[in-house]
Amino acid sequence: MIRVHIFCEGQTEDTFVREVLRPHFDRLNIFVNPIILRTSKEGKGGVVSYGKVKHQVVQKCKQDSTAFVTTLIDYYALPADFPDFAKTADSIANVKAASAAIQADIGQANFIANLAAHEFEGLLFSAPEAFGEWFDDEDVVTELTKIRGQFATPEHINDGPQTVPSKRILKVCEDYDKVAHGSLIGLDIGLDAIRRECPLFNAWVEQLEALGVAA
Repeated sequence: MIRVHIFCEGQTEDTFVREVLRPHFDRLNIFVNPIILRTSKEGKGGVVSYGKVKHQVVQKCKQDSTAFVTTLIDYYALPADFPDFAKTADSIANVKAASAAIQADIGQANFIANLAAHEFEGLLFSAPEAFGEWFDDEDVVTELTKIRGQFATPEHINDGPQTVPSKRILKVCEDYDKVAHGSLIGLDIGLDAIRRECPLFNAWVEQLEALGVAA
């Protein structure tokens, strides 16, 4: 069986991998293993510096050289010490360029760089109606649907401090909690719908699927 270690930014991403991605990849004989990034010897969750991310990724690549290693972390608010890249007005191109810079810097053959555009919550805009199962206020779905309609894809919802997906959700749904709701709403939406709506995310999933074909 092909094994893929996925370094996750936090608990929500960890649960998403276990509940949404794992059943899909199990059918392809690919085992995905989420690992929450460490921030210190005892702390877990969050991306505090590139140095800490790189150390954990490279260590895992070398320790388990017959497996693959990838990441599920947000492009938004990456620490300043992440590898530099040429930014443009195209936000999607920036995410791709940042991922490519990380890929080149890590330099391990069994590593696949991946960044969520622009936050995990962007994936939840794949089907705003899913929020209706968790929140009684009908305006939540209405307003989130309006936001989704303003962008070509959920991944285009931008990365300004007040306009990233999570801030947009909280503005219309103050009871939203990433840990409590994020992965559950993602599970309700389903992997197929997220893949249809989010091209960068889908491309990453396809990369992982191809590992099984190449084996």
